[in-house]
Amino acid sequence: MAGKSVVIIGSGFGGLVAGNLLAKKGHDVTIFESHSAPGGYTAGFRRNGFYFESGTLSFEASVSIFKAMEDIGVLKDITFKREKIRWLSKNFDMIPEKYDDFKKKIYHSFPSETERLEKYFNEVDSMYEASTRTDKKVIPFLYSGWQFFTSIISYIFSSRKFMKIMKRFDDMTIGEFNEQYFEKDSQICRFLNGLMYPDMAAFIIGSVMGMYDDYWTVSKGMQSWADVLANNFKELGGKLNLNSYVDNIITENGTAVGVCCKDVTYNADYVISASDYKKTFQKLLDDKNLVPAVMQEKIEQAEVSHPVFTVYLGLNISNEELQKHMKINHVAYSDFDSVADIHNPDDENYFTKCSLSLYSPSMLDSSLAPDGKSSLMLMTMPPKGWMNNWGDGNKEQYKQLKENAMEALIKKAENVIPDMSKHIEFKDAATPLTYERFTHNSDGATSAWNWNPKKKFFSKFISLNVDTPVKNLYIGSCWAMQIGGVPGALMAAYVCSKKIK
Repeated sequence: MAGKSVVIIGSGFGGLVAGNLLAKKGHDVTIFESHSAPGGYTAGFRRNGFYFESGTLSFEASVSIFKAMEDIGVLKDITFKREKIRWLSKNFDMIPEKYDDFKKKIYHSFPSETERLEKYFNEVDSMYEASTRTDKKVIPFLYSGWQFFTSIISYIFSSRKFMKIMKRFDDMTIGEFNEQYFEKDSQICRFLNGLMYPDMAAFIIGSVMGMYDDYWTVSKGMQSWADVLANNFKELGGKLNLNSYVDNIITENGTAVGVCCKDVTYNADYVISASDYKKTFQKLLDDKNLVPAVMQEKIEQAEVSHPVFTVYLGLNISNEELQKHMKINHVAYSDFDSVADIHNPDDENYFTKCSLSLYSPSMLDSSLAPDGKSSLMLMTMPPKGWMNNWGDGNKEQYKQLKENAMEALIKKAENVIPDMSKHIEFKDAATPLTYERFTHNSDGATSAWNWNPKKKFFSKFISLNVDTPVKNLYIGSCWAMQIGGVPGALMAAYVCSKKIK
């Protein structure tokens, strides 16, 4: 049987995995990527010889990721490495090795909260245990046939306790959960609230704690991962068109039949949008009437996940010298001297108050910076639409706000790396508007939809939704799940590849 012609929009992780799986099955697959390199958020770039990550720093669900890479045939070509985080403030300094280690260090760091912590961890232990039962298993969607059947049965059996916890905390945010045990403005509450996305669903806490046991990165940089997948895809006969922004998804009689790129029509039996869900239907789809009015309104009003602000620094100090201060390549620095309200977009001084993460790619691999030098990223989550969405289109105001935010984070990072500003050889920054321009993710979203359970787009928080109102048009990115991420993109890619026989 002749293979089908498939067009994939976007070469992020989901697009590359779907492309490889389909090309391996003998289909005629073309990926269109608007950027000059593959990878989307799971990618990186160089400036003045310094390498920086584009978005994704690490991932969980390693057993599923590794299986997928083995399925595709590239596992041996990727240098995966366990990732750890150093949590640092004026009150504590810890590098947890496992979840139990994290607990011990929290007790040690907040001795006055011992009684409250005991009640808190009594609940969280159950959430952690329930989550790890399923997190350690290969996601059933990665199997086919009898293996899928036996895997889904096992998965359902293992997830019974997790589903009970999910139902119990279905509409509760992490903040609401933590405030049951701690004073709202206490340091411990603010620290625990900041472990993940703002207002994320409380039932995810168990999985977040599981990252201490299962958290990985790519030592040679995420771009090396994307390049391996892209090269393998081309070796399988796939076509990767870079610098190729898709203008429209073309439909006939309610069915996707191809795309238009640079005024050229490319016919296809199937179209997979491995990109932003909102823009797929609000901008790319040629006939908006194919989407029911109720769904159109829902897409319009749906909130996306939080964006980040990132400072990129090339330092003229060695990785060895940088390590003396950072200890490991990923440091989360908490500033408790003042309260930064992530829900207040009008706080001009937000970046002087917030916490931040420091991440050095070159500490993992020295080739990611010039000899004797190092690369460093400073990251924080700003309020959505900060300062009238970064100046409301005024270029001069945007430039000034960006510069002020960048300098505030550099100054704050000197609490970790003293006198760092004297060693800056290169610096630049990315605002949420920058991320939206390069990735086309609405509002610079970092992980698909909003993580707040009160603001769900999909009715079920952990459901997978690749089907669309348009026949033969599928969603093959992290946007097929409410909380997205690398595992979400992986599942979407596999399900899309199964649907195309």
